Amino acid sequence: MRIGVPKEIKVHEYRVGLVPASVRELIHNGHEVVVEQNAGAGVGFEDSDFAAIGAKILPSAADVFETADMIIKVKEPQTSEISMLRQDQVLFTYLHLAAEPEQTQGLVDSGCVAIAYETVTDDQGGLPLLAPMSEVAGRMSIQVGALCLEKEKGGKGILLGGVPGVPVAKVVVLGGGVVGTNAARMAMGLEASVTVIDKSLPRLNELDMQFGPTLNTIYATMETIEQYVIGADLVIGAVLIPGATAPRLVTKDMIKQMQKGSVVVDVAIDQGGCFETSKPTTHADPTYIVDDVVHYCVTNMPGAVARTSARALNNATLPFVIDLANKGYQQALKDDPHLMNGLNIHKGHVTYEAVALDLSLEYVPPAEVIA
Repeated sequence: MRIGVPKEIKVHEYRVGLVPASVRELIHNGHEVVVEQNAGAGVGFEDSDFAAIGAKILPSAADVFETADMIIKVKEPQTSEISMLRQDQVLFTYLHLAAEPEQTQGLVDSGCVAIAYETVTDDQGGLPLLAPMSEVAGRMSIQVGALCLEKEKGGKGILLGGVPGVPVAKVVVLGGGVVGTNAARMAMGLEASVTVIDKSLPRLNELDMQFGPTLNTIYATMETIEQYVIGADLVIGAVLIPGATAPRLVTKDMIKQMQKGSVVVDVAIDQGGCFETSKPTTHADPTYIVDDVVHYCVTNMPGAVARTSARALNNATLPFVIDLANKGYQQALKDDPHLMNGLNIHKGHVTYEAVALDLSLEYVPPAEVIA
């Protein structure tokens, strides 16, 4: 199979779909890999690094899309990329379609086979291709939140861990999954007062056993969310419903009641966000202020630490990429029900139910389109 790796074109996105080590594995398996010129430059991988292990360097994205049987990316395809997709071409990348009706329609119209990293599952009920970036985003959320709390960024002018004689910051994390756990870990490492709110009692019990009395765990109700959000210095939105739009847990009224200079970081913004006042931002202009509360809503947070993120993502995606290449997408999907769960679009049909429901589109079960 010929596998194509275009350069990412989303604003401030530096990651690359395949790092040289992954390309080497695919070539060892007998496949051809074409890489757009400078695709890996943003994470320190030069064209010569790819060429040295047998990849072919092509001058433009159009050349990559035209020649490849399968496209491996990081972020959702932009409008110019969707126009280059063709019938039967496989696209394997993050999609987040529930929040992107125009992108979804474009993929449907292209006739491509689009498999989403974020809806591939595992035996434990987890999302193995989302987990690495969730780990990165969760840890980053505390870094950026601490920065936003500085006075010059519009924040209260407080230090997360305080100093002797001065109170520490109150950090509230909505959601105790991978993002929330990593956010809580980083915040506790900086000696803030940390509360995780989740509606799963088993998960709260796991967090309590993992972190002990240094972490405050609270069961999620409208009342507890309102109480803790209003009193927080920093709120991390870490709620995810696989493939679907994130629930809006924090209302405009709650934001209004927060203290001036408080900060909210919406890690769920890729899926629409879990604050009613959230709107997507970029690394170039990451924050805005609503009712004196600083909002950080960057849609590709891990892109800021691109080298770490690219390697972490490749570690998780490579086995699936090899399967798709070795077997062809139809057989690979048949053999692996977890990979089948990643199929979002197939030749004009929406094959992921949550996306179809959110966007009011017709849903076709994947088993019906994969013969």
